[in-house]
Amino acid sequence: MADITRRLGWRHLRGAPTAHVRHHRSGKLAHDGPGLSFWFRSLSAALSEVPVDDRELAMTFHARTVDFQDVTVQATVTYRVSDPAVAAARLDFSIDPDTGIWRGAPLEQLGTLLTETAQQHALDVLARTSLSSALVDGVTAVRERVAAGLAAEPRLPATGIEIVAVRVVALRPEPEVERALRTPAREQIQQEADRATYERRAVAVERERTIAENELASQIELARREEQLVEQRGTNSRREAEENAAADKVRAEAEATRSVRLAEAEATRSVKLAEAEAERQVRLADAEARRTERLSQAEAARTVRLARAEAEAAREVGEARAQAQAAWLRVHGDVEVATLHALTGTRLAENLPHIDSVTISPDVLTGLLSRLGAGERE
Repeated sequence: MADITRRLGWRHLRGAPTAHVRHHRSGKLAHDGPGLSFWFRSLSAALSEVPVDDRELAMTFHARTVDFQDVTVQATVTYRVSDPAVAAARLDFSIDPDTGIWRGAPLEQLGTLLTETAQQHALDVLARTSLSSALVDGVTAVRERVAAGLAAEPRLPATGIEIVAVRVVALRPEPEVERALRTPAREQIQQEADRATYERRAVAVERERTIAENELASQIELARREEQLVEQRGTNSRREAEENAAADKVRAEAEATRSVRLAEAEATRSVKLAEAEAERQVRLADAEARRTERLSQAEAARTVRLARAEAEAAREVGEARAQAQAAWLRVHGDVEVATLHALTGTRLAENLPHIDSVTISPDVLTGLLSRLGAGERE
């Protein structure tokens, strides 16, 4: 199928190498050939695309032999379009200028033409052939007759069609007839198989007898050798027991010697470990005593220094307090009594707890006012 694209009202066709494209513009042939690529206008263009590659057409049809037996013929015809111009004139190979798809079904028309023509020649040759001859030589006869008939068919060259090859794949009768034809051969094969089976059984019986005799002789020989084997096994067992006893004795002596040596080595190692542990404990005790003595001396020195520092600090604090008290007394010694009373009230107010409300009686208020008046007159 040709590849057609659109560009601003124009169409561009790009064909394949195996497709012969014919382009008529206003009734005149503008382009003609395989693998073309050109621009055209769809309203004034008439396009046709004819495939020129080899094509396979498989066909299956039924035929009847001279003895009225139905057979199935499977064949393949290889053809190609040798004259695309003639084929485009005889068959509708026109394509849509917008999509490039065939408007008709030209390949189906070619397939129908070739199938009916080949079937006609195959039926003609099989109608004069018996079923047995058709099954033996029918494939070659049908292939030659169909090839000759298609080559002599005048309509194919007139349509531009060339037959490349004809192949007949199979020629089969009906399943029941095929089974019936296979029966004699099967019976003969079965008879041959039965005869071979009987002969094989006779040979097998003779061989079994020979095998039985050989087995009996083998059993006798095996019994004799088994007796020898039992005697040899007894001798070997006694010798093995004696060797095992000697080996056990040697192992026991070696084990005792090794145990004594291990005990001595373990005792020596334990003594050395005890001495080393005692010496280590002594060194640790000495080191601990020296460390305790040093700690005691350091703690005593630290306690003395702390006591001296505390005494010095207490003395300095006492002197500072005495000086502050003396200075306070000197300051307040020159102040008037009313001022001292005011300072006393202020200090008292600072140290009193929070008071929500105060109730003053007339007697207290009278005394305060009298004192206030006396103070103002002075």
